[in-house]
This record gives sequence, structure tokens and C-alpha cells, in this order.
Amino acid sequence: MFCLYMCGMTFLKAISQDARHFQIMTLSALLLVLLFWSDFAPDPKIIALTAGATLAMQFIFFKALKIPSNDYRSPLITALSLALLFKTNLIWLYPLVGAVAMASKFLIRVNNKHLFNPANAGIVLMLVLLPTHAWVSPGQWGNEIWLGFALISLAAIVLNKAGRADTALFFLGSWIALLMARALWLGDPLSIPIHNLQSGALLIFAFFMISDPMTTPNNRAMRFVFALCVAVVAYILQYVFQVREAIFYALFAVCMVTPLLDYLFKNEAYRWSRT
Repeated sequence: MFCLYMCGMTFLKAISQDARHFQIMTLSALLLVLLFWSDFAPDPKIIALTAGATLAMQFIFFKALKIPSNDYRSPLITALSLALLFKTNLIWLYPLVGAVAMASKFLIRVNNKHLFNPANAGIVLMLVLLPTHAWVSPGQWGNEIWLGFALISLAAIVLNKAGRADTALFFLGSWIALLMARALWLGDPLSIPIHNLQSGALLIFAFFMISDPMTTPNNRAMRFVFALCVAVVAYILQYVFQVREAIFYALFAVCMVTPLLDYLFKNEAYRWSRT
């Protein structure tokens, strides 16, 4: 009993010290649930190809840039997110999107921060370059899995020490408000926006992409502006221009403004734990 207690305390301490531990656990648990209890799971070989290429690209850049690190937590989160979201009818695109995602992290940087969330960058680049072969899964997993994942993800983002719960929650609040306002304006039943909100892709986007502390503004007030801009741009793309993957394009576009916001509204940049 004492050993179990100590193992449990060690596990909780590891989670509390670095948000990525809880994120890895949450995404891995979701994949396992989908694999064993759902028809919406990605093929195991797709998971292996995506994760292998993502981690390998991180390793290559570590060696090429002589970075003395063996930290693969962030690329693992990227790989798990891509395995859940990215879909294609070309098997070789799965390792390619993982490699491109990691390459963007090292090659597109401003003020010692990568400009784009790697998973988001990989997805958007594939959608733009190969629109007939790449798409994003909406992640309709059923109400029970969706609700469970939503609650666990909410706990993960609120309880971690990365301090980016504000970005995720403000984006979701803005997005919900926009969808509800549209339904009221058009006279639609509220069941329509509620159904639109029950998307696994939206949850992964909110809790594991837009909340990335390395690609959001350092200043907290500007993170609210950032989240609102993503919601508004996504709304325009989706409901004016009928862009299906609107939230991913919106985040990619608004991230380009982050360096300017960091320059105008200075604050200490976030740094991941090395432990």
C-alpha cells in the first residue's frame, strides 16, 4: 500500500511540474479508448508512422543543431494530436506531416520561439499543398467519449503550470458565443450550435493547440486578444467562405501576429521545464 501511495504521489508530482505529462496521458488514453471501444480510431500503423517520423525529425534537428537534449515530450504530443486529427488517402503523407510539423518548429522561429504550433503547421501545410488528399477528422466519437475527454482535457489545462488555460477557455467562450449568436440571429434551434460544439477536433484544437505556451503571446491580456481573433477569423472563414477546417487556418494566420504582440506588450517568455 505504501509503495502504491509513493508511486501515485510521484506520478502526480510529475504531472504538476510539467503540463506535457498530463497532455500525453490524456491523448494516449483517448487513443486507447478509441482503439478498443470505438469505430473512430486511427489504424495502429498510422499512429506508428506518424509518431516515428515526428520523433525522428526531432532527433535529427537535435543532432544537426547540436542541442544537448533528449526531451521528446513535445513531439510526442504533436504526434498524438496528428494521429487523432489528420486524415489522408495516401499512406506516405502520415510520416510526412509529422516530419513537416517538427521541421516548422526549428526552421520558423522568431525571438527564440517557434512561430506556429507544430501540429497545426503540419496540418495547414498539407491542406494547402495537397487539398484533394488531406483533411481533418471532425472526431465525432460519441457523447460519452466526447464528454469524458472534454472533462479530462479541461482538468489538464486548468491544473497545469503552463498558465495557458486562459487562452483555451477564452477561445472556447468566444467560439460558443459566436455560434449561439448566429443561431439566435437566424432563428435556428440551439441544438444546431450545440451539435457543432460536440466535435473532438474542436477539443483537441482548444486544449492542445491554441493553448501552446510557446506560440501564444507572453502578455496575458494579449492572449485574450489572440484567442478572440482566432475565434473571429475562424467564424468568418467557416460561415462566410465555407472553409471546413477554419479553426486550423485561423490559428495559423493569427500566430503570425504573435511576435508583434510580444514586441509591443513585453512580458517574460514561457520556458518548458527541463526535468
